[in-house]
Amino acid sequence: MALKSASITLRVLARLLSYPNAELKSDLADMQSAVHAEQALGKDRLAEIDALTKHLAHSDTLELEGEFVELFDRGHATSLHLFEHVHGDSRERGPAMIDLVQTYEKAGLFLGPDEMPDYLPVVLEFVSTQPPKEARAFLGEMAHIFNAIFNALQERQSAYASVLGALLELSGEKASPVKVIPDEALDAAWEEPVVFDGCSSKGQAKPGQAQAIHFVKPDAAKTSARATATAGATR
Repeated sequence: MALKSASITLRVLARLLSYPNAELKSDLADMQSAVHAEQALGKDRLAEIDALTKHLAHSDTLELEGEFVELFDRGHATSLHLFEHVHGDSRERGPAMIDLVQTYEKAGLFLGPDEMPDYLPVVLEFVSTQPPKEARAFLGEMAHIFNAIFNALQERQSAYASVLGALLELSGEKASPVKVIPDEALDAAWEEPVVFDGCSSKGQAKPGQAQAIHFVKPDAAKTSARATATAGATR
């Protein structure tokens, strides 16, 4: 039995994961109709995508933008950069990026200067250009990453989990529970290491209260004598 084409659905899913600006909101009705017309997803997944579409359509744009940034740009577990889940910041990430770019270019897809090849919406745009069998195989290779992001989004009770659930369905896989490692707090991740701990509240008798800073004026006679001794030693 031949696999159904999911080309339009993949493009819609890619668009749903893009920044939720006014332009996206104006296209939601057409996107929803296109997904239903292609029928590449089952009823349950379509209902979930409808719920996300409704959320995006009826929420304040500024609130949606803030939600998107908080969800996808400030944590590892929900990052849409796929190689971050595989390679992190290791040296392997660079060569993997190059290989993916070459895969795109062989298929006639050339990225813009600001586009990252492992960004999920970009990946889905590429997969949407492939025949159904190849598209499903490509998605299957990334299914474990989709599943991890899916679980992280579900834990946050985000409607965006529906998109990752749809990708798992299109890859022929089922969502399975995974242990979600809590993200480090943003402030802690960017905290500078302590160099001089003299002004820290750690170890103070009254932490959290203002501490007096004393400037001690050097004794003039001692400073003059020290300077004279230093000058004599260098002659």
